[in-house]
Amino acid sequence: MFERGAESCGQDFLAHPFWDKYIEFEERLEEQDRIYDILSKVVHLPLHQYSRYYERYNNMGKQQPVEKLVAADVLAQLRSEVEQTTSDPADIERELRVRIEAIHWEIFNRTQSEVTKRWTYEQGIKRPYYHVTELDDEQLINWGKYLDYEEAEGNYNRIKFLYERCLITAANYDEVWFRFARWLAIQEGKEEELRNVYQRASYVYIPIAQPAIRLAYANFEESQGRHEIAIAIHEAILLHIPDHLDTIRSLANLHRRQFGADSAIEVLRKYNEDGSCSPQTRGALVAEWARIMWRGKYDSKGARKLFESTQKQFLDSQPFWSSWLLFEIEQSTNESDEATAHKRIKAVHQQIRRKSSLSPELVRALSSQYARYLQERGGKDAMAELLLLDAEMNGPASVQNVSKA
Repeated sequence: MFERGAESCGQDFLAHPFWDKYIEFEERLEEQDRIYDILSKVVHLPLHQYSRYYERYNNMGKQQPVEKLVAADVLAQLRSEVEQTTSDPADIERELRVRIEAIHWEIFNRTQSEVTKRWTYEQGIKRPYYHVTELDDEQLINWGKYLDYEEAEGNYNRIKFLYERCLITAANYDEVWFRFARWLAIQEGKEEELRNVYQRASYVYIPIAQPAIRLAYANFEESQGRHEIAIAIHEAILLHIPDHLDTIRSLANLHRRQFGADSAIEVLRKYNEDGSCSPQTRGALVAEWARIMWRGKYDSKGARKLFESTQKQFLDSQPFWSSWLLFEIEQSTNESDEATAHKRIKAVHQQIRRKSSLSPELVRALSSQYARYLQERGGKDAMAELLLLDAEMNGPASVQNVSKA
């Protein structure tokens, strides 16, 4: 049991209880050699209580044969050097131990330096336990810097256990789970560990009202060829928050990737007709529906017809109107007749100003998009229209008329 755990959990900065139990176990078996072998590993690790392990290691080393104190190749090199100065066995033994002790002292200094570097971050950990109350920004920043440092060091086990320590206190923060998952995602062969991280975040700690981590989990399962699980994750979210636009869009695009554009449209149609969705959400869903018709089925006429036939339902939907305006602007790049394209774009802009129920601020923002189109791609008479539009949108109160055609 201890052998399996020593290479992983034993490298955590606060792993001294583990090592103490390991040594205690060997003491009960009276395995002094095993204890020394354990200590010879521990002294290289930047642990909170590194000093007392080194002290015991150093004391036990005085009773060990020199063959156990350093690696065989190091010992051979040292012996060769010593034998060039003396041939007396006792002097050779004494000089070897002096030089080996110097090597061990270098190990101590190196470990001490590593501990000191980490101690800066350890001092910033004010709450090492889980609690439902929020962490202050200073502690979250400290954890981020600590993780940055450990990741730069590159020891997989130490990085992983620092993430686990961080999650003890910051388990309610989805940004920490995201960071852990993204780090694991680039580690080779760690798919099951990554799945475990997503499951713990999704099923235990992050409420379903914050579905971003669940959507990332669904993307992961889809990437592993398990699209049925990815669909189930989306549907579980929508059982609790049926009006969540990003989840519906994500589910539709999952269907598009796996089954084609028609399947995606059916998903959008279903939730558009669902009475649980607000008009704002439904307007955005129709806009996504039109986008998939256009981009996924290359049916720009069908997309335009969808916008035209549903506009009265979504007079106050900013996603609907902004998507329709963008759609027509994008279509103009494929139109051989620029005048016809301009006429269609202008018509949508006039609908936004005359008939929509958008706030003046939103109308002004969409008019700015139209003005940019006139400036960058308009024809010979575009500047006359642009100057009039600018006066009406941005001029003094006496000439402003946001809703004027």
